[in-house]
Amino acid sequence: MPATTTPFPKQRIEVVLAESIHPRAAELCEAEGFKVRSIKPALGERELADVLKTAHVLGIRSKTELSASALQNAKRLLAVGCFCIGTNQVDLASACSLGVPVFNSPFSNTRSVAELTIAEVVMLARGIFTKSQKMHRGEWDKSAAGAHEVRGRTLGIVGYGHIGSQVSILAEAMGMRVMFYDIISKLALGNAQRAPSLGALLEAADIVTLHVPATPHTKNMIGEREIGKMKKGAMLINNARGNIVDINALAAALKKGKLGGAALDVFPHEPIGAGDAFESPLRGVENMILTPHIGGSTEEAQESISQDVVTKLIRFVNNGSTTGAVNVPQVELPEQGDGTSEDRGSDTTSAKRAGGRRHRILHFHRNQPGVLKKLNGVAADLGVNIAAQYLQTNDSIGYVVLDVDPTDGVRLTDGFKKIQETIRVRLLW
Repeated sequence: MPATTTPFPKQRIEVVLAESIHPRAAELCEAEGFKVRSIKPALGERELADVLKTAHVLGIRSKTELSASALQNAKRLLAVGCFCIGTNQVDLASACSLGVPVFNSPFSNTRSVAELTIAEVVMLARGIFTKSQKMHRGEWDKSAAGAHEVRGRTLGIVGYGHIGSQVSILAEAMGMRVMFYDIISKLALGNAQRAPSLGALLEAADIVTLHVPATPHTKNMIGEREIGKMKKGAMLINNARGNIVDINALAAALKKGKLGGAALDVFPHEPIGAGDAFESPLRGVENMILTPHIGGSTEEAQESISQDVVTKLIRFVNNGSTTGAVNVPQVELPEQGDGTSEDRGSDTTSAKRAGGRRHRILHFHRNQPGVLKKLNGVAADLGVNIAAQYLQTNDSIGYVVLDVDPTDGVRLTDGFKKIQETIRVRLLW
């Protein structure tokens, strides 16, 4: 068989991991035989362009911006891994249109963020940060004024997803009264109570913590009007997304004494790298805890995220499964059949005769009527035996996976490339 028909060998798959992703990610990729390149800082526009000239898999965290123009020039890119919860740093629609799945890890840092939130609840209620600052200045202030136990106080959770519900459990275990608000109906855990509206929660809570995604609806969802509904002396925590809180309104409320304190781990504008200056109207405000986007920055969370995202990336590269992708149709695939009797429900005779593992064809195409008919027409014209076929679509693209006899894979792949709606075809042996 000519060399041009040989599938891309694993050792030539180039994986680039940026933004100091946990070493476990590189270990897993190298164990698969992939070539790995690790980069500590986030990638600027020029560095990203250079990386995308050769990368087949790109791993990033929250600082590297993967725009539509960058993706258009990434001719070899097969998949992107976001080693974090959010994916708003990637132009998901453009990646989808190019047949590039984007994977993330929406749950792996849940516990770490929840623990930080609970720690901040206690520190704010006790004024610990302010006391610590005074100690560093040589001041001894042993006063109990303004310091409270959290037991019996009301915690309002905005966003009752994986992190919000975990915070709920921890807070209730400490004796807090928990209420939550979510736009989606959620099962209340323990004795937590659902608030009828965001306004009702803000009015009732002693401490409000935010755990919502970044969407057009959540941008500046806590502004001057919402802060005005909160109790005098109430506390606010945001460990979710930087554009959820109007920072200027928060700073004004703290300086006027409307709020008794706040803790922020995320900001509308964050420095790109370590050592870059952090500017905010919240700097120097009393009882204001500022942390540099470290909610999920524990060794346990980062290792778990690496394990999760890399597992998804490897499965896609090796197997074609898109389970866990946030922008393309999700298809969960079995291992490629080898024509043995264990290959359930398939016609094994021709594969046995060919003496090899079935070929798998991964086909991304524009979601237009008649594409599947064209694909099957090509197979029929070539006399190809299709052992298994899988299809899922979204509004813009379709993803078809076919397992065929080893003698037919290359011919069918070449035929599929000629179909007008084809975006990308890849052959697995």
